[in-house]
Amino acid sequence: MTILFDLDGTLIDSTEAILESFHRALKIHGMACVEDSDITSLIGYPLEHMFQGVGVAESEVDTLVNTYRDYYRTIATQKTVLLPNAKEAVLQAKEFATLGIVTTKTSLYSKEIMRHFGLMEYFDVLIGREDVTYPKPNGEPIEKAILALGSKKEHTWMIGDTKLDIQAAEAAGVFSAGVTSGYDSLETLKKHTDVIFSDALEVVRFLSTKK
Repeated sequence: MTILFDLDGTLIDSTEAILESFHRALKIHGMACVEDSDITSLIGYPLEHMFQGVGVAESEVDTLVNTYRDYYRTIATQKTVLLPNAKEAVLQAKEFATLGIVTTKTSLYSKEIMRHFGLMEYFDVLIGREDVTYPKPNGEPIEKAILALGSKKEHTWMIGDTKLDIQAAEAAGVFSAGVTSGYDSLETLKKHTDVIFSDALEVVRFLSTKK
């Protein structure tokens, strides 16, 4: 079995770092302030989409994304925490499955964060934003992970906290499970899947019965 994990809202909570970096980028470039909720509602999408989603002109997006990333990297590890039961989920999953991470975050920063928590060694692949042309909800990131792992789609599960994770899994032809530990509501997840748990550990325990 192969289990692919999303990061934000599934294994980690980097909301503080995301908000601080986002607001700083807007301020530096003289953009209007936005509400935290306007930003968090877009977490899971690529940064380009997030900045456009709060009204940044397309011509300015790349500049703000670069400013965001430069600052985010300096605070990411100190302002990110593991979600409850995340470490246990990874350790238990490793006992019976091959593990990967599929995220819309930058691969470099994602690996640094997971190394900081001592968990990167349990994953055989990490696919981030710069590794694909089309991020989630496109199936490309999951397909790339499967290819890198030499896994079979019929034995692969994607665990994520947003509809984007579920949609990407469907597009890639793999199984999926939603978790309510992150950014999309239970009501939103229910529109896309019937397999929903409170956190990643609950999913892993469920999958352990299917190995």
